[in-house]
Amino acid sequence: MLSTQGGAFFASRTDGVSPVGTATSLASPGTRPQVRRYRVRGLGPNGDVIEQYHLAPALPLFEEAFSAFARGSTVETQTGPMAVEDLLPGDRVMTRDGGAMELRWIGSTIYVPGHASHRARNLHLTRIMADSFGLARPAACLLTGPAARLLQGGADSVLTPIETYIDGVNVIETAPPAPVELFHLCLERHAVIRVSGMEFETYHPGADAARRIGQSLRPVFLTLFPGIGGLEDFGRPAYKRAACRFAQAG
Repeated sequence: MLSTQGGAFFASRTDGVSPVGTATSLASPGTRPQVRRYRVRGLGPNGDVIEQYHLAPALPLFEEAFSAFARGSTVETQTGPMAVEDLLPGDRVMTRDGGAMELRWIGSTIYVPGHASHRARNLHLTRIMADSFGLARPAACLLTGPAARLLQGGADSVLTPIETYIDGVNVIETAPPAPVELFHLCLERHAVIRVSGMEFETYHPGADAARRIGQSLRPVFLTLFPGIGGLEDFGRPAYKRAACRFAQAG
């Protein structure tokens, strides 16, 4: 396994087989959750990049791990801005504190605007117009998913769902006409990174993750993060979070 700072660690299965594909058998036929295809990229035991595809429940805690930034969003790295879809595990991403952290995990999934299951769970995309939060914040129009949380405030900074800022003018709820690929990123530990000039959090399941997921689904969820043995292995959240309707939906 590859140990990291903050108590989090990532490694990889090498057999390419995921038990997540049997997720629908975890519930009775009348209560089975819908499933979604998730793509995972991470670092293997020897530092090589591995890629896996999983079928897992389309439940809020699962979807949050894959739905923050749309394809085309630019992430500030040690070598300059890079499109989120071009990042690879092992790249070093700049954080709010000024240091660079190694990118350990990239998750992505396809969002279909207007799909009945998405409407039922209040899933939506948000478009942030250029300069809405100040000069070059964002530098260009930015499309985010329902799991995007923006860091705002001074000494008592809080991670706030971007949907909180929807005003119909500068921050707009939107449904593009074609499917959109969404991403989320996990570093050595929970942090805030710059995406198109704005400060967003990296992925963390949250301090309440154990309460939000039952014992039967917990192993299925953890399989999406090779090398993680338990929720505690994600380490402590770096900042407090405001409530998010996406996290409460389901």
